[in-house]
Amino acid sequence: MLDLQPGQRLARGVARHLSGLGFVSVEEFVPARGLRVDVMGLGPKGQLWVIECKSNRADYQSDGKWQGYLEWCDRYFWAVDQDFPTDLLPDGTGLMIADAYDAEIIRMAPDAPVAGARRKAIIQKFATHAARRLHGLRDPGFTL
Repeated sequence: MLDLQPGQRLARGVARHLSGLGFVSVEEFVPARGLRVDVMGLGPKGQLWVIECKSNRADYQSDGKWQGYLEWCDRYFWAVDQDFPTDLLPDGTGLMIADAYDAEIIRMAPDAPVAGARRKAIIQKFATHAARRLHGLRDPGFTL
């Protein structure tokens, strides 16, 4: 735990919280070229949530791509720690307060369902990404 960066600690807590809601998640997921979300959650009914973890004001202000993530999820959240100035975060997005051990949804993100064909493609990419990560843990020297 000590070698995790602040954003990675937030992502860990978010993943634990999502698991409690019946979601599975992957970190550093690439839904499309040029985009990399911090956490992608896949819910028990196929819900797709994107959670961007911001450890401080500068981290948030340097993120110019977040609006490009909206078309790849049903709900979009920010995850920040309890000291983050949440008034910076835009209305119409979800908010989680997190630490390395858990998270809490403070503001539920609005639901904007992804089209069926895109949902299918994202879920397939999610499964492939997760399987490759697992394979990499099982057989670290092997590359595809």
